[in-house]
Amino acid sequence: MSHYQYGAQVHANGIRQHYLRYGGRGPALVIVPGITSPAVTWGFVAERFGARFDTYVQDVRGRGLSQAGDDLDYGLDAQADDVAALIRALGLNDVTVLGHSMGGRIAIRMARRHPDLPLARLILADPPVSGPGRRPYPANLPWYVDSIRAAVHGMDADAMREFCPTWTEQQLRLRAQWLHTCDERAVVQSFEDFQRDDIHRDLPRVTVPTLLMGAGRGDVVTDADADEVLSLLPDARFTRVENAGHMLPWDDEEGFYRACGDFLGCPI
Repeated sequence: MSHYQYGAQVHANGIRQHYLRYGGRGPALVIVPGITSPAVTWGFVAERFGARFDTYVQDVRGRGLSQAGDDLDYGLDAQADDVAALIRALGLNDVTVLGHSMGGRIAIRMARRHPDLPLARLILADPPVSGPGRRPYPANLPWYVDSIRAAVHGMDADAMREFCPTWTEQQLRLRAQWLHTCDERAVVQSFEDFQRDDIHRDLPRVTVPTLLMGAGRGDVVTDADADEVLSLLPDARFTRVENAGHMLPWDDEEGFYRACGDFLGCPI
């Protein structure tokens, strides 16, 4: 039985925000995807969380069905304010925010800028820990730009396999279908902001229990990175999903759910 409820839009933080809702019961959980992941691509994860949580997946501005445009601010502060405004617009309380990759950085900035939000927990799934004076995020911008342009032109799963060779046919089809909705300008700015924004300065002001999750087969969050983050976060723990690369639930879905469930205190 599917836990999908509906997709909807709200006007929050001055823009149109689109989201998908799953479950409809239990504590509130908001998923903030990464740099080129429209909400629909996290549907399989939201289905699983929807069995126990009232789950919302946001289309980050410039992605999916949320507002995009040349005049839109795609900076981290605006993205963080979007999540806070979405939570308020939906009237959610005691919210767990799960941010993957870029979404993890958004969650950190959101918690710092909006200390009055009714947050319960944060889950930071393999967030880039790059910033001024730090090692760069270990990915290449042309990979994102080239794949987006191919999707805008029109591509199928076979063409997408060139960019994501380990993904399943279903995953490739979904990405090929939706990647064209990722605004190139938004993606380029977000990628470049990985090196410009200093999220480490935000960490001491994140006061809710936080799980930092790293990929066992990736180098986005090293052990040294995790140690530094934990030294700055007042209430945090670290875990690795040993059999996953950066796209954690795509690579090791059950390992990802176990890590989340251990932190949330219930099986996912």
